[in-house]
Amino acid sequence: MSTPERKSTEASPARPLPNRHRPARNGASRRRGPEVYRLDLLNVVERGASVRRHRFLTDLRRLLVPAAVSGAVQCAIYASFILRANRSDWHNLAIVCAVLFVMPFVVAGVLAMLRRKDFPFTASAFITLIVYNFGVVALSALRVPVSYTGLLWAAPFAIVGMVLAAARLRRAHHERIAILDFPGVKDACALLGGKITVIKDKATDIADFDRILIDGATHHSAEWTAFLTRAYMRGAEVSPWISVLEQKQGRVNIDHFDLTHLAYSPSQIYYAKAKRLLDLLLIVVTLPIVAPVGALVWLYIRLVDGGPSLFIQTRRGYGGRNFRMLKFRTMRKGTHGGATGSEDKRILPGCRFLRRFRIDELPQLINIWRGEMSWIGPRPVSLEIARECERLTAVYTNRYLVLPGITGWAQVTYGYAGSSQEELEKLGYDLYYLKNISLDLDLEITLRTIQTLLTRKGAR
Repeated sequence: MSTPERKSTEASPARPLPNRHRPARNGASRRRGPEVYRLDLLNVVERGASVRRHRFLTDLRRLLVPAAVSGAVQCAIYASFILRANRSDWHNLAIVCAVLFVMPFVVAGVLAMLRRKDFPFTASAFITLIVYNFGVVALSALRVPVSYTGLLWAAPFAIVGMVLAAARLRRAHHERIAILDFPGVKDACALLGGKITVIKDKATDIADFDRILIDGATHHSAEWTAFLTRAYMRGAEVSPWISVLEQKQGRVNIDHFDLTHLAYSPSQIYYAKAKRLLDLLLIVVTLPIVAPVGALVWLYIRLVDGGPSLFIQTRRGYGGRNFRMLKFRTMRKGTHGGATGSEDKRILPGCRFLRRFRIDELPQLINIWRGEMSWIGPRPVSLEIARECERLTAVYTNRYLVLPGITGWAQVTYGYAGSSQEELEKLGYDLYYLKNISLDLDLEITLRTIQTLLTRKGAR
């Protein structure tokens, strides 16, 4: 019985694996054989890959000064508690202050590594809390005697300092941007401002650019498919130029606005659900201050001009429904409404102060409690202006998709609108808020509202 013939191994010798570290024998030059590879990515770059510019160092440099200020303020606050307690363990104070001073730089490093900076307030606050807790745990593990009261007072300044630093970094436009050529590229560059390179050749090397701007009507075509694929594969941010313009101006183009273009993240949806609870919680927190102030204002108006102290006007609200908005009456009885000027004689004595600092709007907390308004949202308009704007454009009704507010994005960016035409210009800012609603945006509106009250910008 014959045995099966074995396949000769000499006819097809096994291919040797590349030996990266085999030395040449007797000083002879290495024979030609399998290609030698290095244990890094430089060989990939040599074969055509490109090196993408990292903005880490650039972003980090912008955060160093705010981090140093934040660290110094924390050290001063903590040291004040130690000195007040008459403690003399200066070496322990030095250790704690060193940790407090270093922590903002750690936070700055983490923030600089984040490629996207869409939520500077919440992201920086969350990262600061984590780093701060790690610092406290490290001090406890080293058995360094600390003042937890001092650390507790220093923590808010650490958070606020890094939040402001992150917001400053987000506003800094230091990306290297290019825009693909299309018929209206000159007008687009003029609106965007800054130094923007126009790419006309589809073979242009894009490794030097952080963001590529496109025009949806022109570049979503077979002609530009290969170029856009190469941009995506190389990790470049590809964005419609109109969306970048929206972020820069803080408003949308109402002529091109459509609800189907909106895409909310889960965090935005969750925040919108929690916002009502936050509104009620803020009323409870501020009530011990608001209630006495409101009572004094109510009494003052009655003494100066008699009753009633409240001014009630029907406004257009959520879902297009009408509601009765409350304010303190700051104008004399018998005068008609309308736009007011800086020297309007209808205003009661002493009530200019109330109008300047928006104290006359305190009764609107009742509207918030009823669910008719929110702290932040599009400002509710009178029925007359609402009907006129609804007649001029159907897009206007989209601002009713969120609760109206005491203050809002349009209020702090555009200011007061005295006519229906100005209200339509202001509409772009309200729709921007609808598109970008988030905790970060509400916090920015709050800070800008405080700035507006202090500088009297937009106050009438």
